[in-house]
Amino acid sequence: MGVSALYEPALFLWYGADAISLGLGFIMLGMGITLKPQDFCDVWKEPGVIAMGVGLQFLIMPAWSACLAWVLKLPAEMAVGLILVSCCPGGTASNVVVFLAKARVALSVSLTLCSTLAAVLLTPWLTYLYAGHYTPVDPWSLLQSILLIVLAPLAIGVGWNRLFPKSAIKAAQFSPLISVLFILLIVGFVLAAKRGLIFDHGWILLAATSLLHLGGFLGGYVGAHWLHRDRLDKQTLSIEVGMQNSGLGTALATKHFSSMPMVPAPCALSAILHCLIGSLLASRWSRTNDMSIKNHVDSVRS
Repeated sequence: MGVSALYEPALFLWYGADAISLGLGFIMLGMGITLKPQDFCDVWKEPGVIAMGVGLQFLIMPAWSACLAWVLKLPAEMAVGLILVSCCPGGTASNVVVFLAKARVALSVSLTLCSTLAAVLLTPWLTYLYAGHYTPVDPWSLLQSILLIVLAPLAIGVGWNRLFPKSAIKAAQFSPLISVLFILLIVGFVLAAKRGLIFDHGWILLAATSLLHLGGFLGGYVGAHWLHRDRLDKQTLSIEVGMQNSGLGTALATKHFSSMPMVPAPCALSAILHCLIGSLLASRWSRTNDMSIKNHVDSVRS
């Protein structure tokens, strides 16, 4: 998809910048209709690990992105984009990757839900804190956008599921496919629209975004290890910290930093790289977890 957008931009340019927020709204609506009251109750089953996961998400990624921007001496626009996406919460793609890794899906869903709710306040404030010296940042305007394009559709989806469960179940069958389609369109449009800038800064942009997510996956795993969590918790927190809601970053970058055309590029590239890295880890960890289950079953039988 990324290659197609860069070399055949006409495939995605029709989507348009104005449709990015609308697409993200549909994605969050799709997330909402899959949530049940039990998902909110599950948060309180392990409040410690939930708080730890959300804390690692918003402590590691923004600080790491600011460090990378300084060490790599990134251009201001690229630095702002990298910091912005790092300040976003975990995305629903992390739940799929955790499932593929055969780690703790229920924990992943709870972490995504809580980080999304926390992002209403933390994403604007952290962006202001870390990116404010590159360019003026209006945290209140960012907060209003997050309420409109994230929290409102999410709440509508949850209400739909609660009040009209039968139609919500039917809609939920198609929502993952629709979400993937919108993510592809959003990311493809940004890559196509910014292809000139991306080709001009390709290697440094690729290096910075790759290092951002590699640091996130590693930081989440090490943080969980230091806090004495088991193997499956380490894997789950690694994926949650390492994967961001890049669609949200792209929407915020397009709307609030329109005078800085390079800002959305790290957000769009992030969507590709975190899925690639996460899928590679999931492939490795799924085999490890299968082997552990097999060994446990064999030991019980013997």
